Amino acid sequence: MEQLLYNLNMERSVLSSILFDPVNYNHTAERLKAADFYLQAHQDIFAAFDELAAKQTPLDEQFLKKALEKDKKYNEEAILDILAASPLGNTYAYIAEIKEFALKREMIRLTTEIKQVIYEEQLESVEAIDRVQKRLFELGSDTSNKQFRDAEEIVSATLKRINDNKERGNSGVIGLNTGFTDLNRMTQGFNNGDMIVLGARPSMGKTAFAMNLAANILRNGDGVAVFSLEMSAEDLMLRLLAIETGFTMSHIKLGNLNDKEWGLLGERADFFARSKFFVDDDSNLTIGKLRSRLRHLKMRCEDVKFAIVDYIGLMAEQGRIDRQQQVSEISRGIKILARELDIPILVLTQLNRGLENRDEKRPKLADIRESGSIEQDADIVMFVHREDVYKKLEDKERKKKADKEGKSFTPEYVEKPEEEAEIIIEKHRNGATGIIKMIFKKSCTKFIETAKSKFEPITYKDTQIQIDMSHI
Repeated sequence: MEQLLYNLNMERSVLSSILFDPVNYNHTAERLKAADFYLQAHQDIFAAFDELAAKQTPLDEQFLKKALEKDKKYNEEAILDILAASPLGNTYAYIAEIKEFALKREMIRLTTEIKQVIYEEQLESVEAIDRVQKRLFELGSDTSNKQFRDAEEIVSATLKRINDNKERGNSGVIGLNTGFTDLNRMTQGFNNGDMIVLGARPSMGKTAFAMNLAANILRNGDGVAVFSLEMSAEDLMLRLLAIETGFTMSHIKLGNLNDKEWGLLGERADFFARSKFFVDDDSNLTIGKLRSRLRHLKMRCEDVKFAIVDYIGLMAEQGRIDRQQQVSEISRGIKILARELDIPILVLTQLNRGLENRDEKRPKLADIRESGSIEQDADIVMFVHREDVYKKLEDKERKKKADKEGKSFTPEYVEKPEEEAEIIIEKHRNGATGIIKMIFKKSCTKFIETAKSKFEPITYKDTQIQIDMSHI
């Protein structure tokens, strides 16, 4: 069977063409690597060509012999066969055929690797699948002829993108529509391949905001996948129903609704039942499982255009000791996955407790917990900030202190059904940063845009970062 997966005459002709006209090496090296040749002697010869080219040494018989003898790989019979072969004027068809044979041989080797993974390494099935998928993806990537793109092609592709954006109208959205007008204007929508980080301290509403984004995207007809390590799929659906209906979460949970409310709840439940909404609530999620499951889902449902990971601090990575190294590898893995699947992935993360001990509570990039690599890998970093949360915490501390000292206590914080919220865009690789003002309806965990102040510069205690929004 293997004899059908190589052609020595083709290999000799391609190598002969390089010896007789070294110019042929350049386009051959763009498509083939040494391992693509079947015969070991041919692999050694092409590797020697690579070495000579890197040193800008002539690709002739004498220097080739010298390079091979240095590594004790000189095979006189193979060299004579190549010199005897007829050099070709056009080797492109032969190069393509050699590449095709090489990929098929690699696929056969992969079947052996699968057996080894299952029987010898005894990996869990999910990890075994992830390794196989990764190898298949690498083989698939190897089929593409990636090389430099010339200016004419780049300009043409860029103008086409600009024209496509123009045809969308004046919405300013060129990526995935977030459903929030001001967020769209500041980000132009979430771009495919982007890793978007959403950070907050506990109780700020980062999961709530992520579910608001999910509801908006589902309403636009796109699919959403959620990996929830903290909440069950049913709890997430309760949030979506509350966001969509505006009903109090506790009332929905208890079924404490009148006939009209039941009708609206049923209508929205039917909408979500028909939507492309997928939840993986495995609390033991690893980057390997995430890759495997999202790849599989994307193959099954092409309409999945957005993924949410809630949250990165709960993800585990086997075989690693240092937590920062774990988070770094998870973060980098998610960024690579976003580019591979060509979708934006929203990653939720906790912030360090230290920000609660300073006067300025508004989050900064340095507050991201556990690893600076999250900030580095992210294309956009956003924070959810609600000042009232800290006012409530401060009141609790003041009351605790007053009770301990036997003093009376007058609360300053007043519980409100709606609170001001800020979505702070602290990092934006391809655009502006700033603050978007919103209202947070606590009973139904819904974020609502407000015209009170669409954009503000990010202001800290001693610093004001001025943002020019005129171009948006």
